[in-house]
Amino acid sequence: MGDPRKCKKKWIGPRHPWRKDRLVEEMRLIGEYGLRNKREIWIAQTMIRELRHKARVLLALPLEAREKVEKALLERVYGIGLLPENATLDQVLSLTVEDLLKRRLQTIVYLKGLAKSIYQARQLIVHGHIAIGGRRITSPGYIVKRDEEDLVDYYPNSPYRVVQQTTAQKK
Repeated sequence: MGDPRKCKKKWIGPRHPWRKDRLVEEMRLIGEYGLRNKREIWIAQTMIRELRHKARVLLALPLEAREKVEKALLERVYGIGLLPENATLDQVLSLTVEDLLKRRLQTIVYLKGLAKSIYQARQLIVHGHIAIGGRRITSPGYIVKRDEEDLVDYYPNSPYRVVQQTTAQKK
């Protein structure tokens, strides 16, 4: 299982971290998606980079050799919710970091209207008020799968759930 103190790094930082266009784009993403730091952007960039790399490798293989692996990759990308069901490898190559940032739990909580701002969404998640299918999730960077998206709601014991129910009964 491995030593928990020797965990593997999930991201690769930029080659040129001080380029102005990169800094401006990273600050825009941090503000728009309510990220804590640039490492969260780099994690998303690394995940997208790996998916695109796998797609490029598959495109280089002969057709009969890539069928099974291509299907598995497209099912994974569909399950995450990045592409529609009948996607192609060319569409995997056109994925962006923002596509993945839209699938984070923090963004989905905000878009569903469970929080008034993207920053409040992060706070609700970290404090344990958000659950997926009744299971508490405390990581704002959790990538919500397509089938879990409808299950995102307040945790059953959360005071926010009680407030929401009483407000709905008054209407």
